Amino acid sequence: MSMSLGLAAVAGVLLDACWGEPRRAHPLVAFGRLAQRIERRLNGGGQGWRSHGVTGWCLAVLPPTLLAWLLTCLPGVGGVLEILFLYAALGLRSLGEHAQPVMMALCRDDLAEARRRVGYLVSRETAELDATAVARAATESVLENGSDAVFAALFWFAVAGAPGVVLYRLSNTLDAMWGYRTPRFERFGWAAARIDDGLNYLPARLVALTYALLGRTRLALRCWRRQAPLWDSPNAGPVMAAGAGALGVSLGGAARYHGECHPRPELGEGPPPLPADIHSAMSLVRRGVCLWLGLLLLGGLWHA
Repeated sequence: MSMSLGLAAVAGVLLDACWGEPRRAHPLVAFGRLAQRIERRLNGGGQGWRSHGVTGWCLAVLPPTLLAWLLTCLPGVGGVLEILFLYAALGLRSLGEHAQPVMMALCRDDLAEARRRVGYLVSRETAELDATAVARAATESVLENGSDAVFAALFWFAVAGAPGVVLYRLSNTLDAMWGYRTPRFERFGWAAARIDDGLNYLPARLVALTYALLGRTRLALRCWRRQAPLWDSPNAGPVMAAGAGALGVSLGGAARYHGECHPRPELGEGPPPLPADIHSAMSLVRRGVCLWLGLLLLGGLWHA
């Protein structure tokens, strides 16, 4: 690990903090359109098989990853482009911009606005959530999306530079688009979901450890050990169980998706989250990012 990699990671995070997501021409929007065209061609009407999903993943992800590698090899501008690729993949400021309005709406007892705002963060139905359920949904989303949209991007940037972060971010986007267990995507989206699980396996556990170290450590580790195996997602389970324990709140429980109530295990230990716990979750993510950046810089100094 070089010192320049650590400095590039810091620069990418600072760009995200200053500018947030690009308001116009976000590269992931263009990628989403490409993915939709590929899916329609290879999975028309939900007729595609797993092999079609693998082909679709390769067509969508591998060319941009190769392009990222070629661009960062250019003399003079390669280092700058590497920072920009990381910046485009990060979503730390955006996460805060979505979570803060939920907390503010709850604080002023505007439940309708809180429901509307939390709907931007979660895929569950929000129209009938009470204030506690809204706070729970927002807290869960901050913890899980912090892992997916921030820490995992930093991890793969540290491992493989710009190609690594591009490969991860595009794979994660395809999982969000194709990785559903519905008749349309049950077979075609299998590869996208499994690849994303694989790419997130180690980062998710490092995130769970980070949450534990920066919060109520013993409780977080106990919740991780006992509760994470009960969760249906192999990566969200450790992240949210450790995060809930670190915050000292209870998360999980039944939630409604696509008109059906899905029972979910309880995560964490303590009272249900309050609006302030949404802020605490964001603080946990931000402090974790600072810790990771510090470790990247120290690793660069060690190998200098």
